[in-house]
Amino acid sequence: MQKVTAIVGRNGSGKTLYIDQLRKQLASDRVRYIAFTDSYGVNVDGQYYLQLRWNQHDIDHETPTVGELLEKAYKLAGEDTEERRKLQAHLYKLFHMEEFLDKFIIILSSGELRKFQLTKTLFANPKLLIMDNPFIGLDAETRDQLKELLSVLTTERDIEVMLVLSKTDDIPEFVSKMIEITPNGEQVYETVDDYYAHQQPIPAQVLSEEKRQAILNLPYHDNDYDCQKVVEMKDVSIRYGERTILKDLNWTVMNGDRWALSGQNGSGKSTLLSLVCADNPQSYACDITLFDRPRGSGESIWDIKKHIGYVSPEMHRSYKRDLPAIRIVASGLMDSIGLYAVPNEQDYEKCRWWLDIFGIGHLAERRFLQLSSGEQRLILLARAFVKDPQLLILDEPLHGLDLWNRRLAKDIIETFCQRRNKTMIMVTHYETELPKGITKKLFLARNL
Repeated sequence: MQKVTAIVGRNGSGKTLYIDQLRKQLASDRVRYIAFTDSYGVNVDGQYYLQLRWNQHDIDHETPTVGELLEKAYKLAGEDTEERRKLQAHLYKLFHMEEFLDKFIIILSSGELRKFQLTKTLFANPKLLIMDNPFIGLDAETRDQLKELLSVLTTERDIEVMLVLSKTDDIPEFVSKMIEITPNGEQVYETVDDYYAHQQPIPAQVLSEEKRQAILNLPYHDNDYDCQKVVEMKDVSIRYGERTILKDLNWTVMNGDRWALSGQNGSGKSTLLSLVCADNPQSYACDITLFDRPRGSGESIWDIKKHIGYVSPEMHRSYKRDLPAIRIVASGLMDSIGLYAVPNEQDYEKCRWWLDIFGIGHLAERRFLQLSSGEQRLILLARAFVKDPQLLILDEPLHGLDLWNRRLAKDIIETFCQRRNKTMIMVTHYETELPKGITKKLFLARNL
């Protein structure tokens, strides 16, 4: 019997539709599905906004903690037996759950949220476990631990696993069957090696030379900051209650730098970036200089944001309005979630231009929430570039992208950063996702 099947295909190929149809056919309470999109779930989405994770005083007192939700899920899943308690203890140890059981669910980092979803789902002892992109957002150590856990579960327990994967260059070796969703239907491979043998290699560059030159030839702006230090932080510390996220951090980003920011899940990477983007209220109590201007010296949040292009799991999570894709891109011109002002035709031309650069011009009028997660991420990337920012902040920007679109996005990032007065900070848990030309690296250790 096939115990682990991987479902693969290009972004927008219909992988999610395939799984939805399968779930309808099976219609069993022993089937569990985890969609590893950047969302918190139906009960939380209604009150979530982009900065809520950093504005903890705005969190409703009825918002549950991770520990409360997991204990509730454990009780609902079945009788309290010694075997189930052992599984619970194993999962808590595996994912270091004790470190954030007291956190509110809506302030979890992207990686912590995935660990929570996994733990909650495995409590139910499913017969079939379907996992959509389970490894994205997890640091290397946790990815390896998850692969080991899935291998053990399928060996020792009566459970089948289906993995829906966009990133197909590191498929777990214990996968026993591959199903590729293509425009011509399903293609079944009996082994991972057989699948790889039938795949065409991704070119070293997929962005056309014409588009590459078009990016390089974009005009410059008269209102750009002429600065040396894009970011300077001195002895920055961030605390939430008894929890220290960042401690005495000193960091300087010079104009033209291209930084790779890394660290374990929960180490404070997104918190650090929220300080730069002026989304975190604690930034005004810290010694931070942006574009050679000390924070709090008179500039508004919008003065800062108009020079920053930004994409992150938090941003993806906050986009729940079903607008046409082009309006999502246009919102980047106004630094808004949603779009409250009507762009003019010149603005829309910029949006169409960047949609074409990312190869998704045909999606311009499609509703955002009707697109696949990978297509949504491409839309948000176009949004980050549309105002031709001086500072690019890319927090796990390639989440959910297939190999072709990952290469395309890297080509665009690499080309864009070759231009004058462009600085980049990028977060990823995969070294292979880093574009060429990285000049400096910062690793954040988790404060225990």
